[in-house]
Amino acid sequence: MISAFFIFNQKGEVLISRLYRTDFKRSIADVFRIQVVSNSDVRSPIITLGSTSFFHVRVNNLYVVCVTKTNANAALVFEFCYRFISIAKSYFGKVDEESVKNNFVLIYELIDEISDYGYPQNSEIDTLKSYITTESVISSAIAAEESSKITTQATGATSWRRGDVKYKKNEAFVDVVETVNLSMSAKGTVLRADVDGHIQMRAYLSGTPECKFGLNDKLVIDKNSQGGASDAVELDDCRFHQCVRLNEFDTSRTISFIPPDGEFELMRYRSTSNVKLPLRVIPTVNEIGTTQVSYNITVKANFGNKLSATNVVLRIPTPLNTTGVDCKVANGKAKYVPAENVVVWKIPRIQGGQECTFSATANLTSTTTRQVWARPPIDVDFEVLMLTASGLIVRFLKVFEKSNYHSIKWVRYLTKASGSYQIRF
Repeated sequence: MISAFFIFNQKGEVLISRLYRTDFKRSIADVFRIQVVSNSDVRSPIITLGSTSFFHVRVNNLYVVCVTKTNANAALVFEFCYRFISIAKSYFGKVDEESVKNNFVLIYELIDEISDYGYPQNSEIDTLKSYITTESVISSAIAAEESSKITTQATGATSWRRGDVKYKKNEAFVDVVETVNLSMSAKGTVLRADVDGHIQMRAYLSGTPECKFGLNDKLVIDKNSQGGASDAVELDDCRFHQCVRLNEFDTSRTISFIPPDGEFELMRYRSTSNVKLPLRVIPTVNEIGTTQVSYNITVKANFGNKLSATNVVLRIPTPLNTTGVDCKVANGKAKYVPAENVVVWKIPRIQGGQECTFSATANLTSTTTRQVWARPPIDVDFEVLMLTASGLIVRFLKVFEKSNYHSIKWVRYLTKASGSYQIRF
């Protein structure tokens, strides 16, 4: 698949270099440095020069680069790059130039283990940590026994989990995290509303437990192939961790799996139907001649009064020739930021059903030639605990283990928006 793997710093210096095949020489790194690192106009993560393709991912001013001459699957190459970054983070924390230089021996061990002749191999962090360790060398008496366990784990049915995991307190934490994307027209029509969600799980369970995870009774996967009720939760583009038994999910909508030890992403999904919008924003913006713009904006929480939205931030655009803004708010604080041509209105908390109002007058400087104001959209950021915009809920979470121990389960929901909740005016 890939013929070479590099890590560059922001100056274009090669920190890590591994050639998997003979169709490239080390000098191919100079081509990437000249064509990409030194060229500020390059924005695409894929650059093809002749028959050579460079795939790169940026992280903390580093370039993680894969090079190939074959017609490789781009999604697979990028997944390999991001998987390498997540493995590196689990070993030495932040991935930056200093940490790469301090751990270059470990990095060479990792890239040789997760890729063989340019083809991705085992990249389960739990498995890698059992035989690539930065700790002291294991004594020879224990090494043979550990080697047997490693072989079983890497080649067995559950390569993502060891069988001898033990905890005093057996707990499972489930976080259903959803990001709402909204684009609303000036007339109040929803142009786009969808949800990107994922289920994050932390499993601190002894032995080899079997977990069963139930979602909504009315759940439709891929609405094009199945008809669902109007109040059903419709999910698109579902993607599961490799530990999930897909045949059981297809028949009973129950996610059955043996979880990896620690934190992992169980499922990722999208929803484009029946999206519940947590906040409703009603803007009224009027231009008064050529010297002033008046703002009256109302924010209403569209959920029950037992819930609340926190860290609410509205970024309200102003014309380029604004000299100052007089703001009046009953909740939170509003401040004009001239460098960004916006008024930032921060509300610490909005209770369900509550309305918050913002009124302001922007004073404009006179210009010789009048330019039409483009009116960029209002951006809204927020977080709402114990609410899902898609309507997805966890009906049950059961843990079965041969020792029949008692386990504690926690489920939390979080709906948020960050730069993707936009209202035009």
